[in-house]
Amino acid sequence: MADEKEKGRCYLYLNGRIIGYLSDPEGYVAEVRAARRRGLISGEVNVAYLKKLNAVNVNTDRGRIRKPYIIVENKVPKLTAEIGEKIRKKEVDFNYLVRNGIVEYLDAEEEENALVAFSESDITDATTHMEVDVAAIFGFTINTSPFPEHNNLARHAMLANFTKQAEGMYLSNFNLRFDSRAYLLFYPQAPVVTTKAYDGINIQHHPSGQNFVVALSTYYGYNMADAVVVNKAAVDRGLGRSVFYKTYVDEERRYPGGQKDRFKMPPPTAEGYMGEHVYAKLSDDGIIEPEMHVEEGEALIGKVAPPRFLEENIGAGGLEEKMRDDSTVLKTGESGEVDSVVFTESTGATKIVKVRVRSLRVPEKGDKFASRHGQKGVIAMVVPQEDMPFTSEGVIPDLMLNPHSIPTRLTFGHLLETLAGKAGAVTGKIVDGTAFAEKGSVRMEEYSRALESHGFDRNGEELLYDGITGRPFKSQIFTGVVYYNRLYHMVSNKIQVRSRGKVQILTHQPTEGKARQGALRFGEMERDALIGYGASLLLKERLLDQSDKAEVLICKECGDIGYYDRIKKVAICPLCNSNSFAEVEISYAFKILLDEIKSLHILPSIKLNQ
Repeated sequence: MADEKEKGRCYLYLNGRIIGYLSDPEGYVAEVRAARRRGLISGEVNVAYLKKLNAVNVNTDRGRIRKPYIIVENKVPKLTAEIGEKIRKKEVDFNYLVRNGIVEYLDAEEEENALVAFSESDITDATTHMEVDVAAIFGFTINTSPFPEHNNLARHAMLANFTKQAEGMYLSNFNLRFDSRAYLLFYPQAPVVTTKAYDGINIQHHPSGQNFVVALSTYYGYNMADAVVVNKAAVDRGLGRSVFYKTYVDEERRYPGGQKDRFKMPPPTAEGYMGEHVYAKLSDDGIIEPEMHVEEGEALIGKVAPPRFLEENIGAGGLEEKMRDDSTVLKTGESGEVDSVVFTESTGATKIVKVRVRSLRVPEKGDKFASRHGQKGVIAMVVPQEDMPFTSEGVIPDLMLNPHSIPTRLTFGHLLETLAGKAGAVTGKIVDGTAFAEKGSVRMEEYSRALESHGFDRNGEELLYDGITGRPFKSQIFTGVVYYNRLYHMVSNKIQVRSRGKVQILTHQPTEGKARQGALRFGEMERDALIGYGASLLLKERLLDQSDKAEVLICKECGDIGYYDRIKKVAICPLCNSNSFAEVEISYAFKILLDEIKSLHILPSIKLNQ
């Protein structure tokens, strides 16, 4: 690289490939940009001179993220007041600005050569571009959040995730669709505090949250850390209530040899028949009907399939065709009503059945909620309305948030939305919370005056009375309206419990995973906790008795594992002819280890004390 600099040559890359050298890279870059701004070459071309790498990169490939900037020349933005007036009158559009060299799109590499000013007052001699809108430094998702410039950057990443996970009105034709999983909020609301980006693409027609009356206060320790306390009466009125749709699909597949699956009520003679109670709710054609209530393990679609191996196909006397049960049953931990059943065909003209199951999800302890500022929390308690704090006017908060969760996370936008939402609620107006708005702090003063004019404290604080004792709290509580999302992380989907159940064939340890009725993993760190506590018998119970305890015969002569021959009714050692054995309890995983060591031609020997 140094040699090329000494020779006065600079690498020229086109979409990552070297296509030549340049003797005047800065002149070349300036010429390409001038041609682009005059419309002589495509506006899709981006060029960047990277001095440290001694390279000029020209990018024209698809998939690049590009952002529009107003061009600044001689400390003057190209977007003048006259052109701005034409845009407002809709005499010209955005493409006109690009074609006439007023606005240009820069990619990530060309931004390295740009010095961008936020506003005209920030322009210096070195400024090359100006932001079209200061809020454009955020992405769309962040711009749907009010007052995002007052929040910590890490919370923006969390907000983006929570926005994707929020339940709402995701499509207006949801009842005609058979999505594999779908969550639908019963009473979605448009937010009181909104932004220009939110209004710009009309998301209010597909909202994904509700406006909660929120009080920043502790509640007898039940909303410690990120936990929240919710008013039961509000939940009963529909706060956060949603429905969960899940679709089960099955198909009559065809197999080589002319055999195929058939939708029907499986006969008791079918291999793998699960019992009469499983198929009790199926119709004569083997398909369940709409609005039937179903519980886990009950069949939705009855289906029989041919045997897996052709030689099993002929039954006794060669007259009866064997079949196996391949029905679709409701998964573990789920229940609900059959919402809709559809019969259709695949491209191969095989019959397909889709069954959509609907289940009601009422907010309960363990369900997750989040505001538009990355303030997440799970419900720790659903409190009866008569035990909730109340104001002198009888207003009862829907949700109580611990005030300690705000300052440590630096989510001051949450506080601003609380105040602005309260002002919007009392005035009946939608409040603008767009990032970097022109008025800035003047807006908050307007909200405070609006509250004062309606008889509220200008800072949003109110005297609350304890619902249990009836006494007023010693300090005033900050109360307002915040837009909350209910996220699809619900305890009813995740709760998992078992006493005894299935074990793995290989290790004899309990299966893992909710879908296989599995146990919760007792891992190394949990083991360390019991060791540190000195609970040796509990440790043995967890890791041996309730896991993969195996009773094996150990030969007293050679230390190898023996077995019991049930025909001869005698214990046999595979290594020596000894008939002296001891019965020992070991973990079956240890027995597998011994077998694997033997496969390496190493003979492990177990020494016995007796």
